[in-house]
Parts: sequence; C-alpha cells; structure tokens
Amino acid sequence: MISTRLFGREVILFSVILFFVEFVRGAALISFIPIFGEKTLGLSLDIIGIAITAHYLTDTALKMAIGYLLDRFSIRFVVHAGLLASLVGIFLLQFAYQPWLFITAAALYGVGISPIWIVCLTKVSEDRRAMQMGFLYTIWFVGIGSGPIVTNILLDYSTPVTYYLLLGLALLCWVLSLFITNRKSSGATSSLPLREQFVILKDRLRHMRLLLPGMVLQTMGAGMLVPILPSFAEHKLGMTGAQYSLLLLAGGACTVIGLIPLGRLSDILGGKKWFLVLGFGLIGASLYLLSLAPPMWQCIVLTAILGLSYATLLPAWNALLANYVPPKQQGLGWGIFSTVEGIGGMIGPVVGGSLATWQGQSAVLWYSGIMYAVIGFFYIWFPFRAFKDNSHGNT
Repeated sequence: MISTRLFGREVILFSVILFFVEFVRGAALISFIPIFGEKTLGLSLDIIGIAITAHYLTDTALKMAIGYLLDRFSIRFVVHAGLLASLVGIFLLQFAYQPWLFITAAALYGVGISPIWIVCLTKVSEDRRAMQMGFLYTIWFVGIGSGPIVTNILLDYSTPVTYYLLLGLALLCWVLSLFITNRKSSGATSSLPLREQFVILKDRLRHMRLLLPGMVLQTMGAGMLVPILPSFAEHKLGMTGAQYSLLLLAGGACTVIGLIPLGRLSDILGGKKWFLVLGFGLIGASLYLLSLAPPMWQCIVLTAILGLSYATLLPAWNALLANYVPPKQQGLGWGIFSTVEGIGGMIGPVVGGSLATWQGQSAVLWYSGIMYAVIGFFYIWFPFRAFKDNSHGNT
C-alpha cells in the first residue's frame, strides 16, 4: 500500500493517471498502431513510421509550451485538455484509412501525453525528491512495459476488443483528471513576463551547460537501440521470440525493483555524483559486452545489470536537474529540460538505423556503449560543486 505520508494524495492521483496514460502509450506505439495500421487499415510501413515520429515530435515540441501553460492556468485545465486531445487521437484511429488522418491522430495523441509527466515532476517534495522520482519512474516503466504485453495477447483474439480497451482507458484518464486540484502549479506566478522567465532559464542553462551533453546523449543512446534490438537478438544472439521476451523481462524487472530503493539511497547519501558515474559507466560496459554476442545466460546477466544501472541513474539525474528549475517557473523549467532530453530521443533512432545499415547491428550497441561510458568518465572529473551554484537552496 502506498503511504500518503511519503507521497501525498496528489502524487498518488497523478501516479494512477500516469500509469494508465503510459499503459495506453506503450500499447499504442509499440503494438497497436503498427499492427492495426498495417493489417486493418492497409497502410504502408513508411506511413506508420511517419505517424509514430509525428507522435514523438508533437510530444517533445509541446513540452515547453505546456510548461508555460502550467505556469499560467490551473493544473486541472491543462491536464484535462491534454487528455481530451489524447482521447480524440485514439478515437480517430478507427476512421484513419487515409494516411493524413492516421498521422494526424497519432500526432494529436502526442499532444495529449505531454502535461501529465511535467505535472508529476513539479509535485514531488524536495526532501524526498530522488525517492519519489524513483517511484514515478517505476509507475512509468511498469505502465509503458505492460501495455504492449497485454495488447499483443489481446490482438491474437480480437482487434476491436483491444481497440476499445485502449479507448476506454484513455476515457478513464480523462475522467480521473476531473479530480485534480483546480489551482496553478506550485510556485507559479502570472506576474512575471514570459521574456523574463526565459532570461532566468537561460541563466539556469548557462550554469548547467556541462550537464547538457548528458541530457541529450543519454536519450540519444537509448534511441539508437530501438530500431535494431529485436533484429540483433534474433540474428546475432540467435534468440527466439520467447527468449528475447525473457531478456526484456530481466532488464525491466531489475529496473522496477531498483528504482525506489536506489532513489531512497540517493536521498539518504545526499551526493548524486557517484550514482551518475556508476549508472552511466555500467550501462556503457554492459552494452559493449552485449555487442560481442555472448551466450544466453550472460545476456540475461548483462541485461539485469543494465536495468539496475538505469535504476541507479534516473532518480539521481532528475533530482540533480531539479536544482536548476526556477521555483516560480517549475512548469516552464521542466518543460524546457524535457524538450532538451527529447531531442536525443528523436534523433537516436535515425542514427541507430543508419549505423546498422553502414556498419552492422553490433556497431550500434558498441557506439552506444562507448557514448554512455564517455559520459560516465566525464562526470568523474566534472566539478560537482557547480551543481550547488545558484541552486535556490536545493542540494
């Protein structure tokens, strides 16, 4: 049972909404949209790819604007309007026999995803930030991971049932958002002009400029793996579909198990440096070893290490970024930072696909591993006292 003392009633409500939003998102993007688009609507794979890209583009591009809205309007209004856009996007999919409508529906769904995560980031408490972020990432990971699993099973029996399940859950999220508090985001102010807010955030970005490479490169490294992992598992590792599912389960389970305790440990120990160095370094080493195509049992061990490394990295990383969010512009600040991180996620698949074509699938894991290792080594030598510079008292 989730303790309201540790997380607060608002965070619990947002967590429930976040879970169902990410469940539908994972189910739609990874399973339903590609299968439904090709087999039911008869669309080509390039149109399906453009639609998924449109989703991520609108989601990332609008994070900054939604952050600004959160600093101007009530949380309920912004989240409710966003989830309505998601609901409309899912609803339009059943009629999207024309490519333009299919792409529009996916893009509209991306618009609706943006608010809830930004709101969650602004709601965690300062004294338990890393632990609560670990909790939120657990909710996100379980939701986005379980969605495709359930959808793949249901699609074997009935496509309409699968569709109406996703539509019903999108409707549920929209209804739940009615219970959100009808006030502005914590610390928001309507008296500060947008130009002045950007001056403050520009100053924040200047002070954290040495963190910017990590913000972009870590999401880029993950994005590079998306287009090649299933093929790599089949052709390089010789795995069946069931074995590949076991591999993903090992990594996902270790991430979920590790996020909250490692987030709590980060809160207790205070310092974030070695959590970042260890997380980035182990991810780099594990990816490099996986690129050598080891035996099955070694792949499972390496994937488990990847999961724990990810759990080590995420809470400390986001707690660290929180030091640079201006207290009176939290929505806008988190929106900009999420947009910066989203840039890597958008270009990563293109880079990964191109590398696989030119140099082979193993090279993608090798380069991605090298990238993570370089980030880890960089933060060994980085003067972490800069993290306390103008951090508004957050450490």
